[in-house]
Amino acid sequence: MNNPHGPGLFRNRDFSLLLSGQLVSAVGNQAESMALPLIVLTLTGSATQAGFVLGLGTLTFLVFGLVAGALVDRWDRKATMIWCELGRTVLAGGVAVALWLNQLTMPQLYATTVLAGILTTLFQVANTAALPNVVGPRRLSAALGYSQSAASAVGVFGASLAGALYAAGRTVPFAVNAVSFAVSAASLRLMRARFQLDRQDARRARLTAEIREGLGWLRHQPVIRFLTLVSAADKVRYGAGYLLIITLARQLGASSLWIGVIFSGAAVGALAGALVADRTTRRFPLGRIAVVMLWLEALMFPLYAVAPNPLLLAVVAAAESLVAPVYAVAMATHQLAITPDELRGRATSAVSTLTMGALSIGTLAGGVLITALGAKPLVWLCGAWLLTLALLTTANRAVRQAPPAGTIPPQRPTSAETSDVAS
Repeated sequence: MNNPHGPGLFRNRDFSLLLSGQLVSAVGNQAESMALPLIVLTLTGSATQAGFVLGLGTLTFLVFGLVAGALVDRWDRKATMIWCELGRTVLAGGVAVALWLNQLTMPQLYATTVLAGILTTLFQVANTAALPNVVGPRRLSAALGYSQSAASAVGVFGASLAGALYAAGRTVPFAVNAVSFAVSAASLRLMRARFQLDRQDARRARLTAEIREGLGWLRHQPVIRFLTLVSAADKVRYGAGYLLIITLARQLGASSLWIGVIFSGAAVGALAGALVADRTTRRFPLGRIAVVMLWLEALMFPLYAVAPNPLLLAVVAAAESLVAPVYAVAMATHQLAITPDELRGRATSAVSTLTMGALSIGTLAGGVLITALGAKPLVWLCGAWLLTLALLTTANRAVRQAPPAGTIPPQRPTSAETSDVAS
C-alpha cells in the first residue's frame, strides 16, 4: 500500500505544479520586497514613505480580506488564481518598465501596491480554500508541511538571491517577479484538479450576508475560535519581536551581516519544524501541539534578553522558530478539514484578517514600546504575555480534547481522492 502522506504526494501532478509555481513566485516576491523600500528611499529619501508603502499591503488585507473570502466562495477558484497571477504580472512588469524608462513615480507605486495587495489577498485565500480539493483530505497535512518547508527555504536562501538581483540592476527584481507570476499562472493553467465542489444551492445572498454566514460558522467552532484568538494575541508579540531582536542585536554590536545571520537562524529553525510538521500533526492532538508551542515560546523568548552575543541570539531564534510551523500546519489542517468547502474562503479570510490585524498592531506598537520601556524590559513583558497565553490554552478543555487533525473524516470524496482510487 502506498503511503498517502509521504512521497506519493509528489506523484500528484496537480500538487507538484501548484507547489513549484508558488515556490518560483515566492522567490520573485522576496526579490521585490527587498527592492521596493530601496526604490522608495531613492525616489523620496523618506523612510516614513518607505514604511508606508510596505504597510499598504497589510492594510489592504485587513480592509479587503473578508470580502475576498466571500468572493472566493462565489467565484471559480482556479480562474480567480490565474487572473490574480496575470494581474500581478502586469503590475510588477509595469514598475520594471517605468524604472527602465526613468518614469517611475510615487503615485504609480502606491497604486501598484494597493492593487497587488488586493490580488494577493484573493490569491492566498483561494489557494488555501482549494488545497483540500487538490490533494485530498488524507494528504492535506503533508501538503501544508511541504508548503511551509518551501516558504522557509525561500526565507533561508531568498535574501541573498534578492540582494544579488538588486545589485544586477534596480529593474531586475521587478522583472523577475513579473516572470515568476507568469510562471505561476502557467502552472495553474496546466492543473486538472477541481478547486471546489459543486454548489448544492446556487442562490446568491448579499455579499454582507455571506460574510456574516462565514463569521457565524466560525463563532460556533470552539477550538478554532479560541486558537484563532490565541494566535492573534501571539502575533502581537511576533510583530513587536522583529524590531525588538534587531534592537537587541545592535546593542550587542552586531553588524548588518550578523543581523541577517540571526534571521537566517530563525528561517533554518522554521525549515526544520516544517519538515516534521506532517508527521507530528498526524501523531499528536492539535491541543497538545498548541500547548507545547506556547510553553516553549514562553520559556525561550526571555533568552533573547540574556544572550551575550549575536551568535547565541541566532541560536535562540532558531530554537524558538522550530515549533511554530508544526502548529501552523496542525491548525490549518484542522480548520480546513472541518470547514465545509463552500465556506472555506470565508473561514480562512476571517482567521487571516484577525491574525494579520494583530500582527500589524504588534509591528506598530513595537517601536513605541522599545522607546518607552527599553528593549530588555520589553522582552520580559513579551515573555509574561506568552506565559499567560500558555496558561489559558492549557486550561481550555475544548482545546485539550481536540483530536489529531489527520483523524478528522473528510466531508465528501474530492476529485483528488477519486483520481487516486482510479489510478
